[in-house]
Amino acid sequence: MTRWLVTGAGGMLGHDLTSLLPSDQTTALTRPELDVTDAAAVVDAVAGHDVVAHLAAWTDVDGAEADPDAAMTVNAAGTANVARACRKHGARLVHISTDYVFSGAAHEPYREDEQVEPVSAYGRSKAEAERAALEHAPQTAVILRTAWLYGAHGKNFVSTMRRLAETRDHVDVVDDQTGQPTWTHDLAERIVDVVRADVPAGVYHATNSGTTTWFELARAVFSALGHDPARVRPTTSDRFVRPAARPAYSVLSHDGWARTALPPMRHWRQAFDAAVPVLLNP
Repeated sequence: MTRWLVTGAGGMLGHDLTSLLPSDQTTALTRPELDVTDAAAVVDAVAGHDVVAHLAAWTDVDGAEADPDAAMTVNAAGTANVARACRKHGARLVHISTDYVFSGAAHEPYREDEQVEPVSAYGRSKAEAERAALEHAPQTAVILRTAWLYGAHGKNFVSTMRRLAETRDHVDVVDDQTGQPTWTHDLAERIVDVVRADVPAGVYHATNSGTTTWFELARAVFSALGHDPARVRPTTSDRFVRPAARPAYSVLSHDGWARTALPPMRHWRQAFDAAVPVLLNP
C-alpha cells in the first residue's frame, strides 16, 4: 500500500485528491496543521510516507504583489523544505505549479521545457518553487503545472459565475484572455495516475485540453444553469485593473506526456459537462 501525505489538504484540489485516496493510508494536513515554512515540522510530517502531494501554497495572486516576501517564503522556501524532507525520507514528490511561471505573451502553447518568464510576484514565487523542487529532489520530483482551476470546494470562476447568474441581469467578462479551464477532480485523478504509472521525474503540464476564454466559459456556466448566455457580455482586460498582471495566453502544451504511459487530460468541455451535476446542481 502506498502511504500518502497531502499538504494543503483543506483547499479545493486537496479535497478532491483526498477523496480519491484510501483514508487509512493517507495523512491529509491543512495549513493550520502543517506550516510548510517550518523545516523541522515538515521533516517530521513526511516521515513514514511514500508519496507527498505538495498542494500547500500562497495562491492570492494580488496579495503577493503587496507582500512578495511572504509569498516567496511560503511557495519557494516551503517547497524547498518539502523537497529536502522527501529526499531525506525517500518519498516521491508531486508538486503543483502554475501557468503564471510564463509571461502569457506567447501565441502558441508553452512547452514543458520552455524558459520560465514570470511577470508577477506570485509567478516568481512559483518559478522559484519549481527550481527548489528540482534542485532538492531531482530524482523523484514531478512538477505538474496547471491553470484556470475550478471545483466544488472553494471560490473559483465557475462558482462566481453561478452566483452572478442568480443576482445580476448582465455580467461583463473578459474575452481577451485564453486558457484551459481545468476541473480539480480531473487534476486529482492525474496526480494519482502519475504515482501509479511511476512517471519519470520532471515537469508536465496538467491542464484539461482545448482552449477557450473566460467569456466563453462564463457563457457555458449560464447555459448549464438554464440562463440566457447572452446575459454575459464581452469586455477587455483593461476594464479590470488589478495589482498583478494576468497572462493573456495561458495555454500549455501537453507534449511531455509522450514520455509516459499516460495520455493528455481530456478536453475542457468534456470535463466541464461532467462537472455540471456536481458544481451547478448539487
